[in-house]
Amino acid sequence: MSLVRRATPEDAAEVLRLRQVMIDSVHAGDPSTDWHALSLPTVRARLAGPDGTFAAFVVDHPERPGTLAALAAGTLEYRIGRADNPHGRVGHVFSVATDPDVRRRGYARACVEALLDWFREIGAAHVDLNASAEAEPLYASLGFVRKPDPSMRLHLRST
Repeated sequence: MSLVRRATPEDAAEVLRLRQVMIDSVHAGDPSTDWHALSLPTVRARLAGPDGTFAAFVVDHPERPGTLAALAAGTLEYRIGRADNPHGRVGHVFSVATDPDVRRRGYARACVEALLDWFREIGAAHVDLNASAEAEPLYASLGFVRKPDPSMRLHLRST
């Protein structure tokens, strides 16, 4: 029996907690969790209604019932096709996190592998992610390679 399972709406608060663990490990700064309450209904809804474009895979914490040990989430995006991806399906992995007290047990790897299986099942031709230096060996061992990234970002503020 696999340790990994697909996250449910009941996991939403723990999914947000582990996302914060990931954010805190990558970005130094304000560890505020004020945004969790605003995000919680959306995360619950996305976990409740598998629309085919979002999935999160988790491992339950072995010593703390009701708590998650690891998380990997991803979305399927559509981009206009090209020669190596005529249907334009691209997966994006994000929020890979493991509780600090249970790291180095293979939980994150198992969650990412389940997510990659999901991407294969739904027909993604490519899967992208942003890797921290600490996590890069894990992703490289799964076949991910660095690519030249001309990405830019604009932050839109709602009024």
